[in-house]
Amino acid sequence: MANLWKKQKLRDTGLCRLGILFAVTVSIVLMLVSVPRTALNGSSIDDDLDGLDKDLEAKLNASLLSVARGNRMSLSLHRRNHFSPRNLDLYPDLAKDRVVIVLYVHNRAQYFRVTVESLSKVKGISETLLIVSHDGYFEEMNKIVDGIKFCQVKQIFSPYSPHIFRTSFPGVTPNDCKNKGDTHCEGNPDQYGNHRSPKIVSLKHHWWWMMNTVWDGLEETKGHEGHILFIEEDHFLFPNAYRNIQTLTRLKPAKCPDCFAANLAPSDVKSRGEGLESLVAERMGNVGYSFNRSVWENIHQKAREFCFFDDYNWDITMWATVFPSFGSPVYTLRGPRTSAVHFGKCGLHQGRGDEGDCIDNGVVNIEVKETDKVVNIKEGWGVRVYKHQAGYKAGFKGWGGWGDERDRHLCLDFATMYRSSSSNASP
Repeated sequence: MANLWKKQKLRDTGLCRLGILFAVTVSIVLMLVSVPRTALNGSSIDDDLDGLDKDLEAKLNASLLSVARGNRMSLSLHRRNHFSPRNLDLYPDLAKDRVVIVLYVHNRAQYFRVTVESLSKVKGISETLLIVSHDGYFEEMNKIVDGIKFCQVKQIFSPYSPHIFRTSFPGVTPNDCKNKGDTHCEGNPDQYGNHRSPKIVSLKHHWWWMMNTVWDGLEETKGHEGHILFIEEDHFLFPNAYRNIQTLTRLKPAKCPDCFAANLAPSDVKSRGEGLESLVAERMGNVGYSFNRSVWENIHQKAREFCFFDDYNWDITMWATVFPSFGSPVYTLRGPRTSAVHFGKCGLHQGRGDEGDCIDNGVVNIEVKETDKVVNIKEGWGVRVYKHQAGYKAGFKGWGGWGDERDRHLCLDFATMYRSSSSNASP
């Protein structure tokens, strides 16, 4: 009887262990299935190259900068950048006076949804082209773009994003210097002795790659002479934003001929505007800014200043070294009430912590008044000029993070990749 009891106990113990093992195995499988597909493990993006003609693949690979050649993910994204805009069947014709909109994003999907939802309510949005520029490939972000049906939309992906390089530059390489004082390793420290962080330098890399690609590389925009409006994944646009930016760009030559740009929001991101019956000329802000090709040419001529300034922020680099090199104040024209709001709490591509995106209770509560739904800029208004505003200026030495020569030279390569004798391949 005792032996029978022992056998039964051993059998029960074995079944229990088997059950635990099965439960653990199922949990691991479910966890792997639920992990979002990113640039490094998404099978769908790899399908882009299946069945691609080998000669065409070789030509496409050769048209990449050398740092990305042989990287299959870079090749896939590079090919996608040649795809036609979506929704051509719904919106076959674009307005002649269109202001193209470029929305640049990383991986803050909860923010991105809010921005896209606000864009869907913008009056006139169906008349123009929306370009979504991605820093890295994230399927959750991609699915949000799949759902856009309110205008023509084109996606572009940086083939040089540090987020898609696992063991090589521009990502992290095994021999990279990491800490202050590290020797016998690869990389140059910044002015404060710190070595590069791919997550941080991707901010400046993406912005500069995007600018060169949109103005000089895309078939849809490289001949565009008018203004292009730039917004981020955490910018909320009011329904009158597009009509207001059209009005500002039309009035700018007469009202403020020395203005380089037009803005939807004040340079002070916390301000909603003065509410006065007057246009405003002030320092260029980084929320809802637009400029034309002639201004881009001025910026492009300062590529070396941009690429060698030791600051990982593109906007601070512009304020502290590029704009001052123009020789005159760089003003932008805007209305007295904002048409765009920055709602993000997290910078540096953070936005994702243990509790998800940095949005209060998962929602954004932005009051949209009746005046925000119609054009609220009058042609008869004068212009109030703000001089000597606070902010980053010439003489600021930068926050660092951009001291590695590899980053600086890749940045310079972006400035010439569409202006060299070689041309990009078309799939």
